[in-house]
Order: sequence, then structure tokens, then C-alpha cells
Amino acid sequence: MERKIKNPILPGFYPDPSICKANGEFYLVCSSFELYPGIPVFRSRDLAHWVQIGNVMTKDNGFHVKANTFTGGVMAPTIRYYDETFYIINTNYSDKGNYIVTSKNPAGPWSEPHWLDDVPGIDASLFIDDDGSAYVLGTGNVVERADGSMDRGIWIAEFDLKEMKLAGEPKAIWDSALRNAASPEAPHVYHKDGWYYLVIAEGGTEHYHSVTVARSRDVKGWYEGFPGNPVMTHRHLGYGCEIANAGHADLVETDEGNWYAVMLASRTIGGYYKNLGRETYICPVIWERDWPVFSPGTGKLEWEYDADENLPWMEVSKENQKSLDSGVTDEWCFWGTPYGDFWKAEDKSVSLRCLPRQINEPLKCLLDESENGRRDDCVSFIGHRVTGVDYRFSCRMNFSPEEGESAGIVLLQASNHQYRLEKVRKGESEVLQVVLSTCKMDVPPHFPGFTSETKEKILAEIPWFSADAELAAEVSEQDFSFYYVRAGRKFPIFEHADGRLINPEIVGCMTGMLAGIFASGNGTDSTNTAVFTDVVYEDK
Repeated sequence: MERKIKNPILPGFYPDPSICKANGEFYLVCSSFELYPGIPVFRSRDLAHWVQIGNVMTKDNGFHVKANTFTGGVMAPTIRYYDETFYIINTNYSDKGNYIVTSKNPAGPWSEPHWLDDVPGIDASLFIDDDGSAYVLGTGNVVERADGSMDRGIWIAEFDLKEMKLAGEPKAIWDSALRNAASPEAPHVYHKDGWYYLVIAEGGTEHYHSVTVARSRDVKGWYEGFPGNPVMTHRHLGYGCEIANAGHADLVETDEGNWYAVMLASRTIGGYYKNLGRETYICPVIWERDWPVFSPGTGKLEWEYDADENLPWMEVSKENQKSLDSGVTDEWCFWGTPYGDFWKAEDKSVSLRCLPRQINEPLKCLLDESENGRRDDCVSFIGHRVTGVDYRFSCRMNFSPEEGESAGIVLLQASNHQYRLEKVRKGESEVLQVVLSTCKMDVPPHFPGFTSETKEKILAEIPWFSADAELAAEVSEQDFSFYYVRAGRKFPIFEHADGRLINPEIVGCMTGMLAGIFASGNGTDSTNTAVFTDVVYEDK
């Protein structure tokens, strides 16, 4: 049997991957932004097949994340293993910033956060040297120029693993490979053959994204850039490339001394559109003249690589169909921490109460701490990451709406961009309608002075007439169609909606799509409940 590692190794919205090795197995974590539970954890023995074994952040260890733009919350975790303990350092924009959690078992439970009040900036990373010395790296305006101005760069500081705080002052160690590069970030350090290697991302996390590397004999630098930088990018391939945004890498070494890099990248769909968001990819790495070579022979991410013959092959059946029949399992998620009792899963059904919050609530600035801390503003929503270019999402729903209430299925992108197939009341009638929601922003939501305007357009409306009807959304690349199905017959409600209207190139965000179910009182706190059965996400 031909054994291949096929990219993306984690399809769908799984960005900013970090990887470590422990006891002959590999563990990988990703950003989850405003989704709950936070930080999914995957395990593999062969680097080709990955199985989710849990989530790091839950209400059990005090996890709070606020639903807002979909692009806030938790991002860029780093996972490391040392002395029989797993460490994850991360940032939560909905809470107190940078923190570390620990566990003896990567499947959990994980500790409550050790908040790092003295660790500034974003993309904090943890490095533990061979002698047990620990360091935290981060990103900030730390590089002084000749005119006295400060540029963004990478810093390092000694760290006390017992006290969970910095044990030294942050020191700038590198700026970037490209002169005045945009967004040097995502630093990771590795110790190999007497050199300390610093791997970072540059260019921003979109088209100009890249991986660059520098080295030093001293972990505290200054670091010397590789003359061959960047070691990975797809920005030179143009806008017709099938894989874009390659960057934000983390390295791992197998027991046999083979090296690999995981990183984020995005599939383009029907043109330069990246509806699935940033996914997790992998490539082999070799070392030549004390520098790393990513994806040797081509220098770009390939759709597949030969599997490492020294690693035990995992036989994992591919499940194209995911259902809520067994409850809200690991791959399903909420938008924001689900406080209260607005949902219930039992007897192969899921109930959602019509909470006051709309599924496309007006957006708030991510710098607004009073909004970030709210626990009384939940979204009545459960969804699944969209993992395929062609897919179907469907359910049956028992729901009798009062005036102003709505429930149904939603194809959700960031910043209030979504398609919905929902049931509402209009006068004496119950109707099904397909709605397109879009949003206009003057500045990004993490900028001061952020404002936005959300608009809705009803694309189609039909009378509701059958309690046993199945609601369905079917997607083929950028072609979105909505149906109801009764007695095996499919009836169109609205066909050929344009998926490009809600893709990240339009939205301007770092996330991907979710397909889910929702219920809302749209401003009214209601006791009314929508009961969903046969909720299925399926890649075609």
C-alpha cells in the first residue's frame, strides 16, 4: 500500500498550528479564536493521520471567550513537552491576555490559566533548553532604529517555570528577514548542533505570508538571518496558486532525526477565494550547511509527500459525515462560552432556546474590555467547521416561532457575513426564508474608533407547510443552494447564491466557515425552544 501524507493534514479552520513530540507520539494544537471549547488537541503517530483527543480550554478550567466578530479570543498557541509535563502558552483577547496552562495528559484535564501579567505582546512562545532553562519569546515594538523610533520585532526573556513569571527583562533578538517587514511574529526557537534557530512568520497572515529563519550561538541573540530567506512562502506564485497564505511554522524532530514543519495555509476555491480559512499543512525539512530547507526539491507546499517509513502507520477511517446524534462531541463547537442552560442534547436531538442575542449581533470593538468580559450575551448556536470544498449541511427542526423569533441553519463566516435558512413568523403565517447578511467596517475591529454596519437581504421566502421537512444547504465551491426535502423529494428555496460574498477576501478576517444550527429571540428573552434532529455535516 502506498503511504502518503496528504495536505492539508487538518482541513478547515485550524490555523496557527504548533507541534511537539512526547513518548513516540506527536501532538498538535491550533487557534480557536471565539469558538468553545478552546484550542483543539490532535494526536498522531505517523504525521499523516490526526485524531482529535480533546480541547485545552473549557469552563472546567475557567475558560471565557466572548462571541463578537469571530476573530477575537484565543490565537497562536504554542505546545511544548518537558519533564513529563505539557505546556501551552497562548493569548486570550477576551480575558487577561497571555497565559500558560499545563497537563500531564494532553487529552486533559488542563490546569487553570497561569496569567502572565509581565508578558506583553502577541504570539508568545515557550522554549525549554536541554538543561531545563526556560525562555518566553514574543512580538512587540522592541527594535530601535537609528532615528530613535521603535519597530516591531521579536524579543526573548528568561522564564521561571515554577513561579510562572519572567525571570529577566525582555531583550530584542531579531527584527525580520525582509527590510521593514510587515508583521514579524509567531517566534519559535530550537537548539540544534550548537546553534539556536529562530523561526518566525513575516508579511502578515494573508497573501504575503512567509516563514523566515535566523540563528545564533547564544539563545539571547542577536540572531543572524539566513541568506536564503524566506524558507517557505507562496507569495511569489501569484494569485492563481491553489495553496495560498503559507506561513506561521513550527518544527518537530522524529526519534530517527527526521524533521518536519507544520504551518498554516489556505486552499483557494473558484478563484482567489479562501472560504475555508487558514488550515494546517505539513512539509519535510532537511538541513544543509546548518540551515533548514523546507519541502526540499520544490520549496513550496505540495498536496502530498511520501510518509516517513520509520513511523508506524495509523489506520484511521475517514468519516465524511458528522452528526449531532451522539451529542456535542469534540469536533462540534459553540460560538463563545455557553453560559447558562440554553441548550440540551438528549435522545439524538439538540434543543436551543431563543436567547435575546441575534446570530448577527452588531459588532463591538475588540478593545472594549467591558464587552469582552460579558457573560450574559451568549449566542444560541452549535456548529461544525467546514472542512471541504463541496459539502452538505442539513437538519430537521421542530419550532413554532413567535413574532420576532427565528431558528434554522446558518453558514457562518466572520464579521456578520453569513447565509441563513431560517423559520420565522410573519403575521399569521410561518415561513422559511433565505437571508444573506453582510457587514461594512471602516477600520479593523481591533483598531480604536471601530464602527460597523450590518445589512440583511432576504433572497427567498416560502410558506412553511410540513413538520417533517428536512432543511438543507448544499455547497459546491462558490455555489450555495438551499432546499427543503420531504418524502425524498428536494424542493429548491434559493439556488446558486454567491459564496464569494462571505469569503475571507471580502470579510477581511483570519477565520474560516462554520455550518451550524441556531435559535434567536432577536432582542427578546424568550422561553421558546427549537428542537433539532438529524443534524448532519457531510463532505461530498
